[in-house]
Amino acid sequence: MLIGAHVSPAGGPAKAVERGAERGCQAIQIFNQNPRAWKPRDYSEQEISDFHAAMAQSDIDALVIHAVYLINCASEDEEIAAKSLTSLTASLCAGDALKAAAVVLHPGSALKNGNSVDAALDRAARVIAEALKESDACRLTLENTAGAGGTLGRSFEELATLLEMAGGHDRLGVCLDSAHLLASGYDIRTPEGLASVLDHFDAIVGLEHLRALHVNDSRVPMGANVDRHAALGDGELGEVGCAAFLSEPRFDGLPCIFEGPGVRGKQVELEDIEVARRLRQDGLKARRS
Repeated sequence: MLIGAHVSPAGGPAKAVERGAERGCQAIQIFNQNPRAWKPRDYSEQEISDFHAAMAQSDIDALVIHAVYLINCASEDEEIAAKSLTSLTASLCAGDALKAAAVVLHPGSALKNGNSVDAALDRAARVIAEALKESDACRLTLENTAGAGGTLGRSFEELATLLEMAGGHDRLGVCLDSAHLLASGYDIRTPEGLASVLDHFDAIVGLEHLRALHVNDSRVPMGANVDRHAALGDGELGEVGCAAFLSEPRFDGLPCIFEGPGVRGKQVELEDIEVARRLRQDGLKARRS
């Protein structure tokens, strides 16, 4: 498992590598553009070269790009749908240039006008398929959601449907978020509970489609359908649940990103990555006993 953190790319993607290295990360996640604006960020050849040089000199093995939260691939609004496609395509192209392990996407929402989930899934799948067509090789992973409002991807069944409707492309996969799993009703608070949930995921989606992870604790209880993160071990998953997630053998080799907040209530620090590594070791010891 490649444990890491979401870090700022301010000053260029090479700076993100520097920030990740300072935190002891083996993987990093960034936004490839301002998360509060639609305008895509194009990296220069020098920025791309500097990034690859920084990666080669670091102990970081994987980059994950998080598409911005403004994107709603399921929107009925033609302007929003078009902007979503442009932004998602830019993220995938940035992933191509930076050789990212994956782009992570929140698929969208069916909230507006009370439209059916089926129609929203169809709209989202069409935008996702087009973005894959307009980019080259970077993988796109759909993140499971906490289930608030009409968000898509709250269940494994919805994720499987999206993968299929978007063409079953081999570049498509899933990113599982621990806090979102709990909030959407999946009991992963123990190693046994997590194992059962993953068996269900394998039956519905297929573990071969799992390409990335977010390890976050949850401030809200199981089934609350609200996305509220807590520092690792300080939420409803607790140390046992976080240790189980971090030591799950079927997650080996995957980038596993802690998004925060950290123990100081703000961005992720070195101390948080050290906590994650300790919890992983605790989980591994518990599995051997």
